[in-house]
Amino acid sequence: MTAITDATAAPGLPMPLPLLHETVLDWYEASKRDLPWRAPDATPWGVMVSEFMLQQTPVKRVLPAWQAWMARWPTPAELAAEPAGEAVRAWGRLGYPRRALRLHAAAVAITEHHLGAVPDDHATLLSLPGVGEYTAAAVASFAFRQRHVVLDTNVRRVFARAVTGVEYPAQATTAAERRTATALLPADAETAATWAVGVMELGALVCTARGPECGDCPLFAHCAWQRAGCPPYEGPARRGQTYEGTDRQVRGKLLAVLREAHGSVEQARLDAVWPDAVQRARALDGLVADGLVEPVEQGVYRLPQ
Repeated sequence: MTAITDATAAPGLPMPLPLLHETVLDWYEASKRDLPWRAPDATPWGVMVSEFMLQQTPVKRVLPAWQAWMARWPTPAELAAEPAGEAVRAWGRLGYPRRALRLHAAAVAITEHHLGAVPDDHATLLSLPGVGEYTAAAVASFAFRQRHVVLDTNVRRVFARAVTGVEYPAQATTAAERRTATALLPADAETAATWAVGVMELGALVCTARGPECGDCPLFAHCAWQRAGCPPYEGPARRGQTYEGTDRQVRGKLLAVLREAHGSVEQARLDAVWPDAVQRARALDGLVADGLVEPVEQGVYRLPQ
């Protein structure tokens, strides 16, 4: 445990900032999950792949897909050498398959412009296809141990409760949240990188969206939401993600046929997956527009080459 030498107050919390860092980092060291993309020997490419896969997808679904992906494509160059359709095929049932196309495009850019190595510069990471503010900060922090604000859903929820005293953060990241996250970030880069993943893990395992285990939280005695009496969320209605009967479900069924075919597929095979012809056609048109499916000729389709 690190000695506390600075009494600077943690914004929104009745504790010194160094104590806040120490408390979360000690908890993380004792409670963190053993995940391969967090291992000391994890490559920057492995970290990047995990960040693409973990967007809107739980760890338990990502883990086997990540392991299979890294076994097949341990470097960006090996993925870039294959058609984009192979990335879509390997993405399987992770959902939101456009992520697979973006990851393939990022691999091509890394191979062609960065000598096959994931760049360690935050601005350069941001220039890669499919890499936004969160992913660039996460890769720079977790792969290269740099000091960046990393704000995913879990981190935002921890800060909303512990610092702001509300049950959930706003639907979209606000400037106030960024100011809070910046103020709480440790000055040392190595510590900041561990802090980022530690707060993320706290949100994933303890300060969860539903059914938070507040009694197990290292910040329980200091949490602004607890001190306020755990007031219920009063913002706009939080919409759950529906799937059954949606175009997303139809798209998934169409893609499943194409992934399993390993070649071109005739319209009749696609027609068999969903009874509503209008919705099916709309979903197929959307897949073509997104670059996930290519028409070969009239009534024949395949994954992108």
